[in-house]
Amino acid sequence: MRILMVSDVYFPRVNGVSTSIQTLRQALAAAGHTSVLVAPDYPGAAAEPDIVRVPGWAIPRDPEDRLMHPRALAAALEAQNPADFDLIHIHTPFLAHRGGVRWARRHHLPSVETYHTLFEEYLHHYLPFLPKKWLAALARRISRKECEGVTAVIAPSSAMKQALQRYGVTRPVHIIPTGLRLADFAHCDGAAFRARYSIAPDRPVISYVGRVAFEKNLDFLLHVTDTLRHDFPDLLFVIAGEGPARASLERAVAQRGLTDNVRFVGYLDRKTGLPGCYCAADVFVFASKTETQGLVLLEAMALGVPVVGLAEMGTKDVLQEGAGCRIAPDDVAGFAGVLRPLLADRAAARALGAAGRDYAAGWSETRMQDDILRLYQALVASA
Repeated sequence: MRILMVSDVYFPRVNGVSTSIQTLRQALAAAGHTSVLVAPDYPGAAAEPDIVRVPGWAIPRDPEDRLMHPRALAAALEAQNPADFDLIHIHTPFLAHRGGVRWARRHHLPSVETYHTLFEEYLHHYLPFLPKKWLAALARRISRKECEGVTAVIAPSSAMKQALQRYGVTRPVHIIPTGLRLADFAHCDGAAFRARYSIAPDRPVISYVGRVAFEKNLDFLLHVTDTLRHDFPDLLFVIAGEGPARASLERAVAQRGLTDNVRFVGYLDRKTGLPGCYCAADVFVFASKTETQGLVLLEAMALGVPVVGLAEMGTKDVLQEGAGCRIAPDDVAGFAGVLRPLLADRAAARALGAAGRDYAAGWSETRMQDDILRLYQALVASA
């Protein structure tokens, strides 16, 4: 298969969509298939084979992202020879969607779009001056229209598929979770990470890895930390990542007197720093209610780190009680109550983490690759 991909986001911009695209491209290449990705350019982005970078502008209130210049995107797509591709795979519902759908229609090729993000629950964080209900309705309407414009849709979880169907999407929606590149999460050195950040070997640590954004419900986890420090005065909550909520969270940490109990470590290299951050923690914690999958949960499990999280939206497909995780209720006291025994009994935490290794192995990138290839082949055959 020969696939043209287009996205409004990619590395060095770190998020789940970038990870999903990279994992898919690597899995396809390993199976002998080729892909070309058209994506935004970023300051400091290195040139890579088969990645076409499109210039653009920084986005107000979200400086990490880039808005591709529409004409430059159109030119980048038109520079691709349609005879070199079997179909186009679109990964985001913004300019990439518009450009990708137009290109596919012009050249009579099938198009598939992965709906990675539940925008209905996100927009009000970035446009707080507009009514939340109005923004949610707008997101649903746009999502429905865009999904109807492609040949098929991929949802990373059953909850995302159900949401799209509630919107009125009639195109086929295929559930294909993002696969985990197990080789990237086979080894780690938690002790080295602790030493690097001057964290004592016996200090109780919980961690979060991901975008530091309002929709990730990190303020909830600050409340959990505040509750647990009465039992574990030296408890440390490590937050790895960057995002628009960091300044607000840092103010909240100071206001609640949590400066000694919370550490922001920023972005970490996925091959070195990130695995060590996971393994330096006694427990990985996650409280987002809007995830379409929650790949970081599987990354933690693959490294043998137990997880305590909310089973909401897409994480319902990932979290299974006892399979590397404990599912917590959606209240501070209840979440802290599930987390407390694992911090008190490290042997129990290690046993739960060991169960997670076996569970995470079932979510490999090979599984995603096989499912997506079958869909690709079906779309090309019916075109």
